[in-house]
Amino acid sequence: MTIATSQKLPLDWNVIIYMTGIHGIALLALFPSNFDWRAVGIGFVLYWLTAGIGITLGFHRLGAHRSFQTPKWLEYILIFCGTLACQGGPISWIGLHRIHHKYSDTDPDPHDSNKGFWWSHIGWMIIKNPADQLVPQYIKDIENDPFYNFCEKYFIPIQVVLGLLLFSLGGWPFVIWGIFVRLVVVFHCTWFVNSATHKFGYKSHESNDNSKNCWWVALVSFGEGWHNNHHAYQYSARHGLQWWEIDLTWMTIQLLQFLGLATNVKLAPSKNSTSS
Repeated sequence: MTIATSQKLPLDWNVIIYMTGIHGIALLALFPSNFDWRAVGIGFVLYWLTAGIGITLGFHRLGAHRSFQTPKWLEYILIFCGTLACQGGPISWIGLHRIHHKYSDTDPDPHDSNKGFWWSHIGWMIIKNPADQLVPQYIKDIENDPFYNFCEKYFIPIQVVLGLLLFSLGGWPFVIWGIFVRLVVVFHCTWFVNSATHKFGYKSHESNDNSKNCWWVALVSFGEGWHNNHHAYQYSARHGLQWWEIDLTWMTIQLLQFLGLATNVKLAPSKNSTSS
Protein backbone atom coordinates (compact mmCIF):
# COMPACT_ATOMS: atom_id res chain seq x y z
CA MET A 1 0.00 0.00 0.00
CA THR A 2 1.18 3.52 -0.82
CA ILE A 3 -0.27 6.84 0.25
CA ALA A 4 -0.07 9.92 -1.93
CA THR A 5 1.08 13.21 -0.39
CA SER A 6 0.15 15.54 -3.21
CA GLN A 7 -3.03 16.80 -1.52
CA LYS A 8 -3.01 19.72 0.90
CA LEU A 9 -2.17 18.34 4.32
CA PRO A 10 -2.98 19.71 7.79
CA LEU A 11 -0.21 21.28 9.86
CA ASP A 12 1.23 19.33 12.77
CA TRP A 13 1.26 21.97 15.49
CA ASN A 14 3.05 19.74 17.98
CA VAL A 15 6.06 19.54 15.67
CA ILE A 16 5.86 23.24 14.79
CA ILE A 17 5.86 24.27 18.46
CA TYR A 18 8.64 21.78 19.23
CA MET A 19 10.91 22.98 16.42
CA THR A 20 10.14 26.67 16.99
CA GLY A 21 10.90 26.34 20.69
CA ILE A 22 14.26 24.66 20.16
CA HIS A 23 15.34 27.17 17.51
CA GLY A 24 14.11 30.09 19.63
CA ILE A 25 15.97 29.07 22.77
CA ALA A 26 19.12 28.43 20.71
CA LEU A 27 19.12 32.16 19.86
CA LEU A 28 19.91 32.86 23.51
CA ALA A 29 23.46 31.83 22.62
CA LEU A 30 23.80 35.26 20.97
CA PHE A 31 23.79 36.96 24.39
CA PRO A 32 27.34 37.42 25.74
CA SER A 33 26.29 36.20 29.18
CA ASN A 34 25.59 32.78 27.68
CA PHE A 35 28.93 32.42 25.92
CA ASP A 36 31.47 30.07 27.46
CA TRP A 37 34.20 28.28 25.52
CA ARG A 38 33.68 25.21 27.68
CA ALA A 39 30.02 25.20 26.70
CA VAL A 40 30.96 25.53 23.02
CA GLY A 41 33.32 22.59 23.45
CA ILE A 42 30.60 20.51 25.11
CA GLY A 43 28.26 21.38 22.25
CA PHE A 44 30.82 20.29 19.66
CA VAL A 45 31.52 16.98 21.38
CA LEU A 46 27.79 16.27 21.65
CA TYR A 47 27.36 17.27 17.98
CA TRP A 48 29.89 14.59 17.01
CA LEU A 49 28.41 12.05 19.43
CA THR A 50 24.79 12.57 18.39
CA ALA A 51 25.15 13.40 14.67
CA GLY A 52 28.19 11.32 13.74
CA ILE A 53 28.02 8.36 16.09
CA GLY A 54 24.26 8.45 16.75
CA ILE A 55 22.43 9.45 13.57
CA THR A 56 24.93 8.62 10.82
CA LEU A 57 26.53 5.50 12.26
CA GLY A 58 23.74 4.25 14.53
CA PHE A 59 20.34 5.19 13.12
CA HIS A 60 21.35 5.24 9.46
CA ARG A 61 24.08 2.81 8.46
CA LEU A 62 23.43 0.28 11.23
CA GLY A 63 19.75 0.68 12.09
CA ALA A 64 18.13 1.60 8.78
CA HIS A 65 20.37 -0.27 6.33
CA ARG A 66 22.05 -2.98 8.41
CA SER A 67 25.22 -2.36 6.43
CA PHE A 68 27.23 -3.98 9.23
CA GLN A 69 26.64 -5.83 12.48
CA THR A 70 27.81 -5.14 16.01
CA PRO A 71 27.35 -6.83 19.38
CA LYS A 72 23.91 -5.94 20.73
CA TRP A 73 25.35 -3.89 23.60
CA LEU A 74 27.23 -1.67 21.12
CA GLU A 75 24.19 -1.41 18.84
CA TYR A 76 22.17 -0.12 21.77
CA ILE A 77 24.85 2.47 22.64
CA LEU A 78 24.81 3.74 19.05
CA ILE A 79 21.01 3.85 19.00
CA PHE A 80 21.00 5.71 22.32
CA CYS A 81 23.41 8.30 20.90
CA GLY A 82 21.05 8.75 17.94
CA THR A 83 18.13 9.18 20.33
CA LEU A 84 20.02 12.10 21.91
CA ALA A 85 19.70 13.93 18.56
CA CYS A 86 16.00 14.32 19.43
CA GLN A 87 14.82 13.70 15.85
CA GLY A 88 12.10 11.40 17.05
CA GLY A 89 12.60 7.85 18.24
CA PRO A 90 14.68 5.27 16.37
CA ILE A 91 11.70 3.19 15.22
CA SER A 92 9.91 6.04 13.44
CA TRP A 93 13.19 7.49 12.12
CA ILE A 94 14.30 4.17 10.64
CA GLY A 95 10.87 3.40 9.25
CA LEU A 96 10.54 6.75 7.48
CA HIS A 97 14.05 6.45 6.08
CA ARG A 98 13.33 3.03 4.62
CA ILE A 99 10.15 4.44 3.04
CA HIS A 100 12.24 7.27 1.55
CA HIS A 101 14.54 4.79 -0.15
CA LYS A 102 11.74 2.65 -1.49
CA TYR A 103 9.94 5.63 -3.05
CA SER A 104 12.81 8.10 -3.46
CA ASP A 105 11.70 11.33 -5.19
CA THR A 106 8.23 10.07 -6.00
CA ASP A 107 4.99 11.13 -4.38
CA PRO A 108 4.96 8.60 -1.49
CA ASP A 109 8.51 9.63 -0.49
CA PRO A 110 8.08 11.53 2.83
CA HIS A 111 10.48 14.26 1.67
CA ASP A 112 10.23 14.05 -2.13
CA SER A 113 12.72 16.63 -3.43
CA ASN A 114 10.57 17.32 -6.49
CA LYS A 115 8.30 19.30 -4.17
CA GLY A 116 11.04 21.85 -3.53
CA PHE A 117 14.01 22.51 -1.26
CA TRP A 118 11.88 23.81 1.63
CA TRP A 119 9.63 20.76 1.54
CA SER A 120 12.48 18.23 1.56
CA HIS A 121 14.40 20.19 4.21
CA ILE A 122 11.71 20.79 6.82
CA GLY A 123 8.26 21.19 5.27
CA TRP A 124 7.54 17.46 5.24
CA MET A 125 7.88 17.33 9.04
CA ILE A 126 5.53 20.16 9.98
CA ILE A 127 2.48 18.58 8.38
CA LYS A 128 0.68 15.37 9.21
CA ASN A 129 2.60 13.29 6.69
CA PRO A 130 0.72 10.24 5.32
CA ALA A 131 4.02 8.32 5.24
CA ASP A 132 3.75 7.97 9.02
CA GLN A 133 0.94 5.46 8.43
CA LEU A 134 3.30 3.24 6.44
CA VAL A 135 6.01 3.00 9.10
CA PRO A 136 4.71 -0.24 10.73
CA GLN A 137 5.29 -2.08 7.44
CA TYR A 138 9.00 -1.19 7.47
CA ILE A 139 10.14 -1.85 11.04
CA LYS A 140 9.30 -5.53 11.53
CA ASP A 141 12.88 -6.29 12.58
CA ILE A 142 12.88 -3.77 15.46
CA GLU A 143 9.23 -3.20 16.41
CA ASN A 144 9.38 -5.61 19.37
CA ASP A 145 12.85 -4.68 20.60
CA PRO A 146 12.42 -3.33 24.16
CA PHE A 147 15.38 -0.93 24.00
CA TYR A 148 14.28 0.57 20.67
CA ASN A 149 10.79 1.00 22.11
CA PHE A 150 12.18 2.64 25.25
CA CYS A 151 14.10 5.17 23.15
CA GLU A 152 11.08 5.71 20.89
CA LYS A 153 8.81 6.50 23.84
CA TYR A 154 11.16 8.52 26.03
CA PHE A 155 13.48 10.44 23.68
CA ILE A 156 12.32 13.80 25.10
CA PRO A 157 12.62 12.84 28.81
CA ILE A 158 16.09 11.45 28.00
CA GLN A 159 17.02 14.86 26.58
CA VAL A 160 15.68 16.56 29.72
CA VAL A 161 17.91 14.37 31.88
CA LEU A 162 20.90 15.31 29.72
CA GLY A 163 19.96 18.98 30.12
CA LEU A 164 19.82 18.65 33.90
CA LEU A 165 23.24 16.99 33.89
CA LEU A 166 24.70 19.81 31.78
CA PHE A 167 23.11 22.43 34.04
CA SER A 168 24.73 20.81 37.08
CA LEU A 169 28.10 20.94 35.33
CA GLY A 170 28.07 24.45 33.91
CA GLY A 171 24.76 26.24 34.31
CA TRP A 172 22.68 27.75 31.52
CA PRO A 173 25.52 28.22 29.00
CA PHE A 174 26.10 24.45 29.03
CA VAL A 175 22.39 23.84 28.51
CA ILE A 176 22.00 26.42 25.73
CA TRP A 177 25.05 25.26 23.77
CA GLY A 178 24.99 21.57 24.69
CA ILE A 179 21.26 21.08 24.11
CA PHE A 180 19.64 23.81 22.01
CA VAL A 181 22.42 25.08 19.75
CA ARG A 182 23.68 21.55 19.26
CA LEU A 183 20.21 20.24 18.40
CA VAL A 184 19.66 23.00 15.82
CA VAL A 185 23.01 22.25 14.16
CA VAL A 186 22.37 18.50 14.13
CA PHE A 187 18.82 19.00 12.84
CA HIS A 188 19.94 21.02 9.83
CA CYS A 189 22.97 18.86 9.07
CA THR A 190 20.64 15.86 8.91
CA TRP A 191 17.99 17.74 6.92
CA PHE A 192 20.58 18.86 4.35
CA VAL A 193 20.97 15.19 3.43
CA ASN A 194 17.28 15.18 2.50
CA SER A 195 17.32 18.55 0.72
CA ALA A 196 20.74 19.76 -0.48
CA THR A 197 22.00 16.38 -1.67
CA HIS A 198 18.96 16.05 -3.91
CA LYS A 199 19.67 19.50 -5.43
CA PHE A 200 23.42 20.22 -5.46
CA GLY A 201 26.45 18.19 -6.50
CA TYR A 202 27.31 15.53 -9.05
CA LYS A 203 26.00 12.12 -10.00
CA SER A 204 28.40 9.21 -10.37
CA HIS A 205 25.81 6.42 -10.56
CA GLU A 206 22.34 5.94 -11.97
CA SER A 207 20.01 5.80 -8.98
CA ASN A 208 16.64 6.59 -10.60
CA ASP A 209 16.17 9.67 -8.41
CA ASN A 210 17.65 13.14 -7.83
CA SER A 211 20.34 12.10 -5.33
CA LYS A 212 23.74 13.75 -5.79
CA ASN A 213 27.16 13.72 -4.15
CA CYS A 214 27.65 17.00 -2.27
CA TRP A 215 31.02 17.55 -0.58
CA TRP A 216 29.97 20.18 1.95
CA VAL A 217 27.07 18.07 3.21
CA ALA A 218 29.50 15.17 3.56
CA LEU A 219 31.73 17.43 5.64
CA VAL A 220 29.07 18.43 8.19
CA SER A 221 27.28 15.05 8.28
CA PHE A 222 30.29 12.74 8.67
CA GLY A 223 30.11 11.29 5.16
CA GLU A 224 26.39 11.30 4.42
CA GLY A 225 26.76 13.84 1.61
CA TRP A 226 28.00 11.20 -0.84
CA HIS A 227 24.33 10.60 -1.34
CA ASN A 228 24.22 9.46 -4.95
CA ASN A 229 26.71 6.73 -4.08
CA HIS A 230 24.49 5.75 -1.17
CA HIS A 231 21.30 5.62 -3.22
CA ALA A 232 23.03 3.51 -5.83
CA TYR A 233 24.34 1.07 -3.18
CA GLN A 234 22.03 1.49 -0.22
CA TYR A 235 23.45 -1.53 1.60
CA SER A 236 27.05 -0.28 1.54
CA ALA A 237 28.71 0.72 4.81
CA ARG A 238 31.00 2.99 2.80
CA HIS A 239 29.48 6.03 1.08
CA GLY A 240 32.61 7.84 -0.12
CA LEU A 241 33.68 5.49 -2.90
CA GLN A 242 36.47 7.59 -4.45
CA TRP A 243 39.68 8.51 -2.66
CA TRP A 244 38.67 12.18 -2.47
CA GLU A 245 35.22 11.39 -1.08
CA ILE A 246 36.16 11.57 2.59
CA ASP A 247 33.80 9.48 4.70
CA LEU A 248 34.51 9.80 8.42
CA THR A 249 31.80 7.30 9.32
CA TRP A 250 33.37 4.67 7.10
CA MET A 251 36.66 5.29 8.91
CA THR A 252 34.84 4.71 12.20
CA ILE A 253 33.40 1.43 10.88
CA GLN A 254 36.89 0.38 9.80
CA LEU A 255 38.13 1.06 13.34
CA LEU A 256 35.30 -1.01 14.80
CA GLN A 257 36.12 -3.75 12.30
CA PHE A 258 39.79 -3.67 13.37
CA LEU A 259 38.68 -4.01 17.01
CA GLY A 260 36.42 -6.95 16.12
CA LEU A 261 33.28 -4.94 16.91
CA ALA A 262 31.94 -4.63 13.34
CA THR A 263 31.26 -7.75 11.31
CA ASN A 264 29.43 -8.65 8.09
CA VAL A 265 30.43 -5.27 6.65
CA LYS A 266 28.66 -4.82 3.31
CA LEU A 267 30.37 -2.85 0.54
CA ALA A 268 29.59 -1.57 -2.94
CA PRO A 269 31.19 -3.49 -5.85
CA SER A 270 33.97 -0.98 -6.34
CA LYS A 271 37.72 -1.46 -6.49
CA ASN A 272 37.96 1.33 -3.92
CA SER A 273 35.46 -0.29 -1.57
CA THR A 274 37.63 -3.00 -0.07
CA SER A 275 37.56 -3.62 3.66
CA SER A 276 41.29 -3.48 4.17
